[in-house]
Amino acid sequence: MKSTMQDAPLLISGIIRHGEWVYGNKKVFTVTPEGVNEATFFQVAKRAEQLASALERIGIRNGDRVATFMWNNQSHMEAYVAIPCMGAVLHTLNIRLFPEQLAFIINHAEDRVIIVDNTLMPLLAKVRDQIPSVEYIIVNGHDETGVLGDTLDYETLVSAEEPGYDWPRLDERSAAIMCYTSGTTGDPKGVVYSHRSTWLHSMASTSANSIGLSERDRCLLIVPMFHVNAWGAAFTAFFCGTELIMPQMYLQGEPILKMIKDLRPTISLGVPTIWNDVLRAAENNPDADFSSLRGILAGGSAVPRVMIEAYRDKYGIEVMQGWGMTETSPLAAVAIPPAGTPKDLEIDYRVKAGRVVGGVELRLTADDGTVLPKDGRTVGEFELRGPWITGSYFGVDAPDKFRDGWLRSGDIGTLDGEGFMVISDRTKDVIKSGGEWISSVELENTVMAHSAVFEAAVIAVPDEKWQERPLCCVVLRPEAQATAAQLRDFLAQRVAKWWLPERWTFIEAIPKTSVGKFDKKVLRAQYHDDLLDVIVLG
Repeated sequence: MKSTMQDAPLLISGIIRHGEWVYGNKKVFTVTPEGVNEATFFQVAKRAEQLASALERIGIRNGDRVATFMWNNQSHMEAYVAIPCMGAVLHTLNIRLFPEQLAFIINHAEDRVIIVDNTLMPLLAKVRDQIPSVEYIIVNGHDETGVLGDTLDYETLVSAEEPGYDWPRLDERSAAIMCYTSGTTGDPKGVVYSHRSTWLHSMASTSANSIGLSERDRCLLIVPMFHVNAWGAAFTAFFCGTELIMPQMYLQGEPILKMIKDLRPTISLGVPTIWNDVLRAAENNPDADFSSLRGILAGGSAVPRVMIEAYRDKYGIEVMQGWGMTETSPLAAVAIPPAGTPKDLEIDYRVKAGRVVGGVELRLTADDGTVLPKDGRTVGEFELRGPWITGSYFGVDAPDKFRDGWLRSGDIGTLDGEGFMVISDRTKDVIKSGGEWISSVELENTVMAHSAVFEAAVIAVPDEKWQERPLCCVVLRPEAQATAAQLRDFLAQRVAKWWLPERWTFIEAIPKTSVGKFDKKVLRAQYHDDLLDVIVLG
C-alpha cells in the first residue's frame, strides 16, 4: 500500500518563502560602528533574489561553489539565502584560519566566487595568489585598498538587479552548503549539507526539547556564521520567525552586554569562552541587564558548572548546554532537565553534554565496535546516525571516522537510559596514567570552580613512571592570587587522589582554536619546546 501524501521536496527555498511571507515583518539587526542597521525578513529575501540574479549574470550555475568570508551581518544572511536557493553551494570560510589552511580549503572546494567583507580583505589578500579556481571576488563595503586586485562591488551588483528570482525546484538531496572541520588533527575535512538535512535540522531546532526557537524569540547570534551555519539558527529563524541580531566583529564582553541591554534578545548562542568574558564584563558593570533573556545556549566545548551557577545565581539566566559537531549540522543533544526535576537538582543535568534530540540515534561503543550499555557508568565512544548526520566527507576517504553507517564522534564518555551524555574527553585529549583514564574535561571544570581561576586547560605530558600525567595550565583572574599548592588542595577535596596533577603552569591566556575552543595542541607543543614555566609539586 502506498501513501497518498504529496511528495514536495524539502528545500531551503521553501523555508525562505515561508519566512518572507508569514514572518515578513520580522527583522535582522546588524551592529555597526554608527549604530544598528535593520532590515525585515521580506527585504532580506528580496535582496537575496537580486544577489542570485547577479551571481547568475557572472556565470554561477547549479552546483558551483560560492564562498563567504564575512562577519555575521545582513549581507551574509542574504548570501545564506541566495546561494543555496539558486542551486549553487554556499561555502562559509572560517576567517580565523591560518593562511595555508584557508588556501587549502578554497582550493579543495574549488570555489569560483568569494564574497568578502571589506574589513577582512587583508586576511584574504594573504592567499589571493594561491587560489586559482576563484574567478571573482565580491567586496561588501567600499574597497579602497586594492589589496585583492580587481574586485566587484557587492552593492553595485545587487542594486543593478530586480527582485523576483524564480527559485528552481531542486533535488532535496542535492548539496546546499559546505563547512570544513577546524582541522585540529590533519587537514580540514569538508562536510556537505543537503537541502533536506538543513530543512530537517531547522525543524528540530524549533522543538521545545532542543533550542525551542520560535517567533517569540529574538536571537543574538554570537556564534559565527562560518561555524556550522551559526549552529543552524540562521535558517531556523526564517522557518519559525525568530529575529536575528548580528554582532559583526564586536564579540567582546562589553559590546555584547550593550547589545543585550539595548536590543533585548530572548536567547543567545555562543561558545563558553565568550560567555566567560561576558561574565567578566558584567562583574564591573552595574548597568548589566540580562532581563530580556530566557536563556543562553553554550556549546563547542564543555560548559563549566561554575559558569552555569554564576548565570543562574547572579542573573537568573538558565544556560543550556548543546553538543554537536560540524559533521552533525551540528544539533545532536541539548542538556535540558527532564520534566519534574527538582529545582535544586536541575544543574546536575545542565552540566551534562546534552540529551539526544529527536531525529538523531546515539550509541556508545568500545574500541572493537562492541555496543556498550546505556547505564550511565560504562565509558565508550559516542557514535551517531540520522538525517542531518554526515555519512562521508567531501572528496576524502576517512574510513576510520565511520563504522557500519555510524559517525564516530571522537568523544568518549557515558550514556544513560534517559539519553543524557556525559563527555569525559576527546579521544586525543584523554590522559592515560598507569593504565587508568583521567578526564581532562572534569579536571578543567573543577579547577575553574576556584574563585581565583578565570580559565584552565589540562593536557597529558609524558611521565617515566606512569606513562602520562596531567599538566594543569591556569589563567588567573585579574588581581587574583593562588598558588599551585592551593589549587591542588582545592582539587583534592573534589577528585580522586591519583588524578591530582603534580605539574602546574600559570599563563596569561589559553590559546584558542578558530572557533573559540581551547587549543591543546598548541599547549602540548609549548610544553615540548620548554616554553612553559612548569611548577612540579612533590
